[in-house]
Amino acid sequence: MADLKTAPAAAAVDGPRPAVAEPRPKGGIRRHWRLYAAISPFYLLFLCFGLIPVGFSLFLAFQRWDGLGEMEYAGLSQFRYLLTDTLFWDAVGNTLVIWAMGTLPMLFIALISAVMLNSAVRLKGVYRFAYFVPSVTSVVAVAIIFGSIFSTSFGLMNAALRVIGVGEVAWLNEPWGIKVAVAALMTWQWTGYNAIIYLAGLQTIPSELYEAARVDGAGPVKTFFKITVPMMRPVILFTVVVSTITGLQSFSESQVLLGANNGGSTFSGGPEHAGQTVVLYFFQQTFDNNDFGYGAAIAWAIFLIVAVFSIINWRLVQRRERD
Repeated sequence: MADLKTAPAAAAVDGPRPAVAEPRPKGGIRRHWRLYAAISPFYLLFLCFGLIPVGFSLFLAFQRWDGLGEMEYAGLSQFRYLLTDTLFWDAVGNTLVIWAMGTLPMLFIALISAVMLNSAVRLKGVYRFAYFVPSVTSVVAVAIIFGSIFSTSFGLMNAALRVIGVGEVAWLNEPWGIKVAVAALMTWQWTGYNAIIYLAGLQTIPSELYEAARVDGAGPVKTFFKITVPMMRPVILFTVVVSTITGLQSFSESQVLLGANNGGSTFSGGPEHAGQTVVLYFFQQTFDNNDFGYGAAIAWAIFLIVAVFSIINWRLVQRRERD
């Protein structure tokens, strides 16, 4: 009996026994093969149409290949030529100019539209649907419509200019007019999309802040710049980087809006290559000139440009969180 009474005390002195890890059940994959089979299509498709093409494009960037003959190892010559290719850097410049002309006004209009939608009392659902329709409309169809709007002889823009006494403008035949037309198309297409994102961000701002501002006598303009914009800064930064990536990948807008020269064989982006974006230049070199190696090098250069903008956005967000 004494030994039995002192056993718990001895165990307490020695301390608790270490927990013994329970053995994992064997044959986990065999037991749950149905679940793995259910999610496998996504990974198989990603492997076939995502990971393998990306790896092959990196390999192809170091080769010379016309798509049919044998590959010839080129080393870094494709990238060295890329650094001195004036047409490529002109395309990068065109892309950034079109992005600045289209994205900055678009984001401001989207934010104003979101504020108006947030304060609307009736038909909120109808307005949100109407704003989002351009985002789900075919880019090709929209580009054809904008081609008619900016047509030199029969376009609505020149008709409006004639009404106010201003002469016609050859929108699609002048370098600056081409950039304006492409930027206007992108603005119309993405304003509603970003307005919906801003609307979601506005609904997270506490209403007490606006009530306190009204009590202090702040008007709508002061409330917008002192409360709405600072509270929406993370959302604004998100839309800026997403719009930047989208702008850097713009392709169908210039391709359909400006068409092709030489009977449709070369997509040059209009006079003086004013509308030739970097992705359109990639398309031209790869599928029109059949230079798949150089096209792969351009694709990786586009990836690096997009990555730089993403890192800048990440740094801005991190700085905001530290502040």
